[in-house]
Amino acid sequence: MKKYVFKLYISGDDIINEKAINNLKSICNTYLKDAYELTIIDIDKRPDIAENVKIVAVPTLIKELPKPVQKFIGDISDKTDLQIELGLEAVSS
Repeated sequence: MKKYVFKLYISGDDIINEKAINNLKSICNTYLKDAYELTIIDIDKRPDIAENVKIVAVPTLIKELPKPVQKFIGDISDKTDLQIELGLEAVSS
């Protein structure tokens, strides 16, 4: 199985960010098991990283591996849409 590497950029501690984190973890645990790495970066605490990566809205999810790199910006509340956008529908079959 391919290794997936995700970075989730959030801002602060609110319900939208909490939901984004929970949905992403749920999808990863369901479809990728141990074949993923997830890093959560709070841009309030690390504005230097947000500037370097050019984060303009949160939550922003970046899938670094497998290539190509993909960005998913905004509400991550629809698990099905997120799964399809990240190309995980093929992994689950």
